[in-house]
Amino acid sequence: MSSYQYMRQVITAQDVPAGGELRVPVGTIVTSSARELAAGRGVRIVEVSPEELTSLAPPERTLAIGSDHGGFRLKEALKPLILSLGLEPRDVGVMEEKPADYPDIAFAVAELVASGRASRGVVIDGAGIGSCMAANKVPGIRAALCYDKASARNGREHNDSNVLTLGARLLTQTQAEEVLRTWLETPFAGGRHQARVQKIMDIEQRFSKKASS
Repeated sequence: MSSYQYMRQVITAQDVPAGGELRVPVGTIVTSSARELAAGRGVRIVEVSPEELTSLAPPERTLAIGSDHGGFRLKEALKPLILSLGLEPRDVGVMEEKPADYPDIAFAVAELVASGRASRGVVIDGAGIGSCMAANKVPGIRAALCYDKASARNGREHNDSNVLTLGARLLTQTQAEEVLRTWLETPFAGGRHQARVQKIMDIEQRFSKKASS
C-alpha cells in the first residue's frame, strides 16, 4: 500500500509507513532519520508532481483534512492515525502556525467532500465551533462537532455526518485520536434515522431553491 503526503514541506520519521511506498511532492525535504527508517522498513520514497499526488488516491479512500493555526499541531499529529486506517489525508492547509481564518479552511475541506473528491473531511480549529458553522453552509455537508467517543458515534450512526470538526484547545491528542477513530469506524445506522437525515437535506434544499429564484 502506498502512502501519500499532501503538500508537506518536510517528511520526518513519523511520516514513514510500515511498508510499501511513500510518495512525496518534488522538492520535499526528507530528513536523514526518515530516510534511514524507510530503508530499514523497505519503504521506497518516490517524488511526484503535486498534480500526480492529488490524483493518486481514489475519492472513497481520500479524507480531506485542514486546520487553522490553532489546530495545526493536532492536524499533523492525526495524520499517522488516518494512514493506519487505510485512508489518505488530503491536506488543504495550513502548513505552518501562521494566523489563518478558519472559515477558509472549513470551506476548502467541505468543498472537497461535497464535490465527491473526498469521502469525508476533518477540520480543526481552537474550539471546533466556527469551523462546524462554516462547513455546514456548504450544500451537501453535515458537519458535526464531536468531543468524545459518544458524540462521534452518535454523529455517524444517527446523523450520517460527513465532516468532523475538532477543538484543539479542548482535546488532548489522545482524546482527539479516540474521537477521530470512532467517527471514521462507525457506520450510518440508516433505518429510522434515514428519514430524519432526509428532513435535514430537505431543509437545505428548500433554502437553496429560494436563493436561486
